[in-house]
Amino acid sequence: MGTREAAAATPPGRLGRMTEQQKTPYDLPDAGGLSIGILGGTGDQGKGLARRFALAGHRVTIGSRKAERAREAAEDLGADLSVSGAENAVAARESDVVIIAVPWEGHKATLESLRAELDGKIVVDCVNPLGFEKGKGAFALPVEEGSAAEQAAAVLTGSRVVAAFHHVSAKLLLDPEVGEMELDVLVLGNDREATDLVQALAGRIPGMRGVYGGRLHNARQIEAFTANLISMNRRYKAHAGLRITDV
Repeated sequence: MGTREAAAATPPGRLGRMTEQQKTPYDLPDAGGLSIGILGGTGDQGKGLARRFALAGHRVTIGSRKAERAREAAEDLGADLSVSGAENAVAARESDVVIIAVPWEGHKATLESLRAELDGKIVVDCVNPLGFEKGKGAFALPVEEGSAAEQAAAVLTGSRVVAAFHHVSAKLLLDPEVGEMELDVLVLGNDREATDLVQALAGRIPGMRGVYGGRLHNARQIEAFTANLISMNRRYKAHAGLRITDV
């Protein structure tokens, strides 16, 4: 049985382990049918990812500390999309894959409160620990564990933590005039099957491609590079992302 057939045979929500290793950004498991929870999904980044994954056919649950805020965010995206809202714990518990998109200030506390709900799941951290200084712009903040993703792994010892979706423009994600997201998503993690699946999820969004970017201890420079992208976008009034060549 090939990798795609093996993935298709895995019951949704079970995320069974594949028996073969993926070797290119195009030889990946089938991620169709997976439900996605987005914690901190009331912000523009979370809402944008929710919109794109729903358009790609996924059932998406936006999570927030308050269920009402989450439901309002889901309703803002339109009744024609399969997006619902719930408290963070419900969104985490009822989803196959969970994306962390909370503000950096509440990152650790949110994860600590959801250890049980996230146990055994693939958790995708897209948080960028950044500060902003008037007249100087964005800059990377030091993180004791090395990066937000490594902090997530330290807290969620029973989860399969992957870093991804750091360099995706929230404005483009939400823009109905943008049909395709022309960029590559760097995917980092220590679990090869988990990174393969997240690469495949990125590829479910038209124009987007997931590219393996290394193990989780390399996440710090990926998160920090977001500050450089912010500077570029401010200078050139753009919404720049990344494209990786020769892969």
